[in-house]
Amino acid sequence: MLSTARTTWSPACAVRRRPFSHEPRRAAVFLPGGVHAPWPRSHSMAARVASFSTNPTGCLEAAAPSSGIARPAPPIMDIDVAAPAAAAVSSEERVRQLVMKQAGLAAAAAARTPRMAQLTGRDAGALDVAFDRCGAVCKEYAKTFYLATQLMTPERRRAIWAIYVWCRRTDELVDGPNAAHTSALALDRWESRLEDVFAGRPYDMLDAALADAVASFPAVDARPFRDMIEGMRMDLARSRYATFDDLYLYCYRVAGTVGLMTVPIMGVSPDSEADLGTVYAGALALGVANQLTNILRDVGEDARRGRIYLPQDELAVAGISEADIFAGRVTDEWRSFMKGQIAKAREYFRQAEQGAAELNQESRWPVWASLFLYRQILDEIEANDYDNFTKRAYVPKAKKLAALPKAYFRSLKPPPSERH
Repeated sequence: MLSTARTTWSPACAVRRRPFSHEPRRAAVFLPGGVHAPWPRSHSMAARVASFSTNPTGCLEAAAPSSGIARPAPPIMDIDVAAPAAAAVSSEERVRQLVMKQAGLAAAAAARTPRMAQLTGRDAGALDVAFDRCGAVCKEYAKTFYLATQLMTPERRRAIWAIYVWCRRTDELVDGPNAAHTSALALDRWESRLEDVFAGRPYDMLDAALADAVASFPAVDARPFRDMIEGMRMDLARSRYATFDDLYLYCYRVAGTVGLMTVPIMGVSPDSEADLGTVYAGALALGVANQLTNILRDVGEDARRGRIYLPQDELAVAGISEADIFAGRVTDEWRSFMKGQIAKAREYFRQAEQGAAELNQESRWPVWASLFLYRQILDEIEANDYDNFTKRAYVPKAKKLAALPKAYFRSLKPPPSERH
């Protein structure tokens, strides 16, 4: 899962606090232009951040939100990816339709200019503190990605950090050490806080950074954020997935959504002739690929928690029972099954390359780094002879370091769609 920030909680939240784990479970995916839109002068950002300083992560209690950016909430999309549609329409197709609509909204938003306001020195400094905190969290928990964001403009880099922190905090609600105490009501409260963020009413310091980010980049829509929370609800209610189509919807919600959040920030290369939908589809594919990779890496860990994130029908066809998984049996049938699942993940990585290549050059490095590093996890599963029950597939530090220059030089290549 995505992971969240380890921060200090206020005494008011101490009873319900959820310490943050060091190991991410969901996949972190980051794909993106806009002009920086500061907070309106009429609202003291310094006062807001000062009031948040004792509660930097916030708790999920109802509280009076502070006033902030006057930005109307984005319209709720009319495509329900969970609706019982016609049997012939798969979850993957419904998500594809949603992604194309997101691309259309982004294209329309590109014509809008964020409302600008001059910050006082004190307000600007307070907002800088909030973003610095987001950057520190990203640096601590996603070092490679943090390094790769350094090529971005400050506005884009800060916005990406703010989204990373929000995703990490969201994930920890259902995957942190105290996740057993998370209820559906807690997720409802978290979603209510999200709506306040998009309306310019941040609850705490880290919310304030995200509120500024979404105001700065009008093409960032609330739908993917809501869908990620829906993915957390799936984790509360489900521990099995009957088909790959069911699993795909889960992968979209918990990881593919991150690409849709960040494409408007990273931006498309001015030299790209690709349709914006191609870029969004690539962002979605990278999220799905990374999440599938996480699932394949963590089969044993999930089984020890009573969870099986693998298509039940495909397991049955392969002759693999739940008892086999819980016992950690690495059989020929298991190896054959895993080869098919790994091939599926690699196909999504291949689709992701098409979108990554069309991004702004300054934004490509972190995306290519994520793609190369996660894809290597699949190689390590194979190197472990498909024993993902007792052996954890991880990419050695030397290989990670070697992937960075490879990703950097790949990011320098012009978009394939560029006219010559």
